[in-house]
Amino acid sequence: MLSRRALLATAALWPLPAIRGGPARAAGETIRIGVLPFGTASWEAAVIKARGLDAANGFTLETVKLAGNDAARIAFQGQQLDTIVGDLIWAARLRNEGRAVKFVPYSTTEGALMVPPDSPIRSLGDLAGRRLGVAGGALDKNWILLRAQARETDNLDLEAAARLAFGAPPLLMQKLESRELDAALLYWTYCARLEAKGYRRLISADDIMRAFGAKGPIALIGYLFEAGAVRGKAAAVEGFARASAAAKEILATDAEAWAVVRPLMAAEDDATFEALKRNFLAGIPRRSIAVERGDAETIYATLARLGGERLVGDGKVLPADLYLDDPRNG
Repeated sequence: MLSRRALLATAALWPLPAIRGGPARAAGETIRIGVLPFGTASWEAAVIKARGLDAANGFTLETVKLAGNDAARIAFQGQQLDTIVGDLIWAARLRNEGRAVKFVPYSTTEGALMVPPDSPIRSLGDLAGRRLGVAGGALDKNWILLRAQARETDNLDLEAAARLAFGAPPLLMQKLESRELDAALLYWTYCARLEAKGYRRLISADDIMRAFGAKGPIALIGYLFEAGAVRGKAAAVEGFARASAAAKEILATDAEAWAVVRPLMAAEDDATFEALKRNFLAGIPRRSIAVERGDAETIYATLARLGGERLVGDGKVLPADLYLDDPRNG
């Protein structure tokens, strides 16, 4: 049961304005998706509405604006939304705790460790004694993997050797730009914005995951559905999955499609727009669910070993039936 505080947090939800060019007539069941300010899910939703992909696939898409990740999780768990973009590790934890959550791969693009263009830092070993910003907190999966990689490749305990600062990504990016930090581990959208200014990636999350056994890029971010919603409106969920894939392909092949997306990107110049666009397209999942799952099991086991119960809960392995193969099999 949601607490009074949780219920109040969800009171901040409100529908986004309709996007011109979308179908005027409702079609089939409604899929309510929660999106964050400047979040990439809103980009895809904008294309789905503008190109009428929801009506064409037998459902009506309704976007709901959320204040942040906490509000998204609360609204999803309170069944006020059909889907949000969420983390595979959190989805697995919910399923291991008895919530019948399903996961649809959304993006393989992950964060990276960023340094200024003229930084003398060339390896993880160079972070000793440096001011290092970390987005997401001490249990962020990228931070846990980075620490493990530093121990393995440079025999360095980053937690003890670096001068750490945990914080929100926008603040850490600002501090890196003002040289109050020497390096920062950030989410991919912030990495892209810094790349547009000449900053460079020291190491990416994808590099680290490959070092720990992944054979290709893993979609650790995906659409989350409750199995009850999957069973209750299976045709709409199937249609949403098709529309999502179609929207990605349109963005990958039709430059004009970005006209409806750019106002949602907060890209202050062309370089930033191009960096965000390039990174988004690079993250389109291209592998089968079976291959995805194989790599995800490898990384999940690594995170369970390194992060323990505080990160993954009681589950030591990726739960069965987590991926949405057939929406009718909840």
